[in-house]
Amino acid sequence: MEEEVVRENEVVDAETVTTASENEAVVSETESAKTKEKTEKSTIKSAISKPQGKKQDRRRAPETRREDSEFDKKLVEVRRVTKVVKGGRTMRFSALVVAGNRNGLVGIGVGKANEVPEAVEKATAAAKKNLISVPIVGTTIPHDVIGRFGASSVQMFSAPQGTGVIAGGSARAVIELAGIKDIVTKSHGSSNKINGVRATVEGLKLLRTKEEIAALRGKSVEEI
Repeated sequence: MEEEVVRENEVVDAETVTTASENEAVVSETESAKTKEKTEKSTIKSAISKPQGKKQDRRRAPETRREDSEFDKKLVEVRRVTKVVKGGRTMRFSALVVAGNRNGLVGIGVGKANEVPEAVEKATAAAKKNLISVPIVGTTIPHDVIGRFGASSVQMFSAPQGTGVIAGGSARAVIELAGIKDIVTKSHGSSNKINGVRATVEGLKLLRTKEEIAALRGKSVEEI
């Protein structure tokens, strides 16, 4: 009898050992499942966080566009130029661009490149670097002026409101982008567009308001 009781106890101990091992296996499986869920959640969070950075970049993009949109540009002329070198002739394109904000700032630039779009980009960048301020009284210039460059000269006369811009192609681009709405011009000499544009800019540089002249003379505006 005692031997049978001992054998039954041994069987019970073996069953408890197997159940304990099974419980440990279940616990290990649950822990591994929890770790997998944590890793999946972390990867999902990282994947969600990446598009947020792109959205921030997209929000910043319109600011640069606004800075660029402050200046309007106008392509005046595109020419195909040839440069003779030791190995032969190289064909390139030359672009003349006028840039301005239509509120007293205007500039011109010339760019050369193998392709037309690249030449226009270079000319636009050069025009934005060479901006000048133009004094405007109402909608016209303060006084009559003559601009000269090379063999070209451009006469500019102030006009009453409603006259509009009476000017040729090369001078018109500069005057419109400068913000002048009423003016009468007449070009003389060479019909080269580059010289005409530069002559117009030289004439606009000579403009002075009454306040500037009074300050130079040390007097008041009424005394002048």
